[in-house]
Amino acid sequence: MEEEYIKLIFGLKLKQLRLKKDLSLFGLAKLTGLSKSYLNEIEKGKKYPKTDKILLLAEKLDIPYDSLVSLKLDKNLAPVAQLFQSKILKEIPLDLFGVKERDLIEIVANAPTKVNAFISTIIEIAKQYNFGKESFYLASLRSFQEANNNFFPEMEKAALDFAKAYQIDLNENITSIELEEILIEEYGYTINNSDLNKHQELDSLRSVFVPKTKTLLIAGHIDEAQRTFIYAKEIGYNYLKITERLYTFSWINFENFDQVLNNFYASYFAGALVIPRTKLKQQVNQMLAKPSFDKSFLAQIRQQHNASPESLYQRLTNILPQDYQLENLFFLRFSHNQNSTRFDITKELHLTHQHSPHGNQTNEKYCRRWASIRVLKEIAEQEEEHIMDVQISHYPEDQLSYLILASATKDPFKENQYRSVSIGLQITDTLKKKAQFLEDPNIKQLNVGVTCERCAITNCAERAANPIFLQQKNRDQETARVVQELQHKFS
Repeated sequence: MEEEYIKLIFGLKLKQLRLKKDLSLFGLAKLTGLSKSYLNEIEKGKKYPKTDKILLLAEKLDIPYDSLVSLKLDKNLAPVAQLFQSKILKEIPLDLFGVKERDLIEIVANAPTKVNAFISTIIEIAKQYNFGKESFYLASLRSFQEANNNFFPEMEKAALDFAKAYQIDLNENITSIELEEILIEEYGYTINNSDLNKHQELDSLRSVFVPKTKTLLIAGHIDEAQRTFIYAKEIGYNYLKITERLYTFSWINFENFDQVLNNFYASYFAGALVIPRTKLKQQVNQMLAKPSFDKSFLAQIRQQHNASPESLYQRLTNILPQDYQLENLFFLRFSHNQNSTRFDITKELHLTHQHSPHGNQTNEKYCRRWASIRVLKEIAEQEEEHIMDVQISHYPEDQLSYLILASATKDPFKENQYRSVSIGLQITDTLKKKAQFLEDPNIKQLNVGVTCERCAITNCAERAANPIFLQQKNRDQETARVVQELQHKFS
């Protein structure tokens, strides 16, 4: 066990013993002759006493020396022991949220029994669902994005400063050629376009960076927009002076949270460079001012920015909350194999709360009325390169409605595989004032649910599974009603 934890355990045990004796810190100081400030630092885990001091404390508190120095904790401090053993505190980036590990441990140690039972339950659930460090890291990153409304002014400024320093005209379409030149001339990169294709095991990767020789291996089947983004992200790593980084895109695994956070920063920088904020705002203003929704709008923006649909939708999640006060939104990325009935959420973001369309880990069927899923079905049937659709989704149970923009493309890395990205804007008074096309009668309006198993919508032609959870709930309510009648009858 780490020395830090040994100090904390000793301090917690000493505090527990002192309180059992109904002693204040002042009282224990008077009893032992040790200063109150010294004892306070021991209890907080900042100092570990020498042997003679431990002998003195053991004698005055009437406890065996071996018991006092033992790392074994009693049942009242069991949750603390579980936290240490699970290493969860080392995996969660507490400092990102302004939380000190020592303070959290103290809160847990002083918590009532019911709170400790709750903490133990959370740890047990994490183990049961194999909620490892990567899950913690990604969940922490999402929380960090949500806490900042997914807008990071320092990254926006860095992209502008870079463009100015390297004379990149942000009013023009940025190409991979000009970014490749910067990588080679300024940062000493070697671009390799052939070797990655020789390894079938690496088919799912778009790029691999070898730091020792500064060689960037690029997959041969990526398009111009993907290549531009990869180059922009590599420039981000270098311009932001990031050393703790990932070397593959897409990522394989994370060794620590800094890699997760820095991967996000480099990606944000790339998005801000390839899709400049000022230029995108002008285009969004044009879209919002139209009386009817123009589906070609997104295709036009893609061409003007040399960006993939996913990069564009991700960029909208930066701009809309900050510049249009459209803070209640979600982003979803789906994957789907043409030979399967499954639709999997592979990425999601929710601002400023958990919205109705969200991922689940229960293998339930997502609502087939979602625009995200409909465009996936359509592109698989029509074999087009890109399909875009718009929809207004009403969630009767939550009494909420969303404007959904969804795009689907073929996955260039996997056969018969497709993916969709969508952004959902909660229909609020703010959105109604800003979007003139919301009354467009050509926009589909559908009542939707989250999963078929929990959906109360009747006569749904798209339903993929029976509403088993609602049916069970109704049976339980009927059982409770009959039991109540019997109790009334025989009371």
